[in-house]
Amino acid sequence: MEWKAGENTHENLIYACFGGLSNTGITATLASMEAVKDLGLRKVGIGCLAGLPIEVEPVLGKTNAAKKIITVDGCPFECSKKVVERAGFKIARSIVLVRDIGMKKKPFHEDIGGDLKGMMNYVSTEDVRKAKELIIQAIRE
Repeated sequence: MEWKAGENTHENLIYACFGGLSNTGITATLASMEAVKDLGLRKVGIGCLAGLPIEVEPVLGKTNAAKKIITVDGCPFECSKKVVERAGFKIARSIVLVRDIGMKKKPFHEDIGGDLKGMMNYVSTEDVRKAKELIIQAIRE
């Protein structure tokens, strides 16, 4: 898909936190990707969060064209929500995984110097599923 001014590439957009290498951020990202996979790219896409504050034209254009914007944050800092709001966009729903599915944040750096495991050892497939369902529900509301 290619964006053109005034054209809606994705009906809805998700802005997800990548979480500074924490289990909550990775879960937010994976759940967002799974929601896109389930619903299809016409229905929902993932926006470039970094492109909002530096005003990347296609990112702003896609965001302006979206019917709904959903933010998915891992922790109560709500970075993706704040970035989207400061860029001047209205959020249809803000999902925070520690609040909405009861996740506990675990930063990966706690293992550095010790027995560093693969990233997926920190992520629960059940948490990804729960988060994905919240995202899909928000899109369908």
